[in-house]
Amino acid sequence: MSFARSGGCAAKGRSRTTNGRQESDDRYAEEIAAALCRSVEGSSSAAKVVASWTGANEKTVKNWLSGTYGPSGAHLVALARHSDEVLATFLALAGRRHLMAALDLAAMEKAAEKLLQATRQLRSNESLENAVDQMCGD
Repeated sequence: MSFARSGGCAAKGRSRTTNGRQESDDRYAEEIAAALCRSVEGSSSAAKVVASWTGANEKTVKNWLSGTYGPSGAHLVALARHSDEVLATFLALAGRRHLMAALDLAAMEKAAEKLLQATRQLRSNESLENAVDQMCGD
């Protein structure tokens, strides 16, 4: 399969072997490719974006995006750092999907706390405005 020069996402179909490791490797590469494609959806130069995240060669990144090969080691860590989709996919493949739920819950708690702080600040500002209005006779 070939790509346009800018690089893009394309799922690559391939025949399965009876070798369990080959199927596992293929599934890993395909799942990470799908996660990467979701992460850079709408980008006209997906390979360049992903390459900037990892420092990997664009040809290597194009192989990841096509599902031909999957990233390993430090590249996978860099991808997970930049992409929640890759992190969630990795955790699902590792059988640790519950960890992503815990991360989501922590993020929701943080967002709720920010909302509560903003609400308190708004209420404080309104009280101040009301006091000023009362003093000015409005």
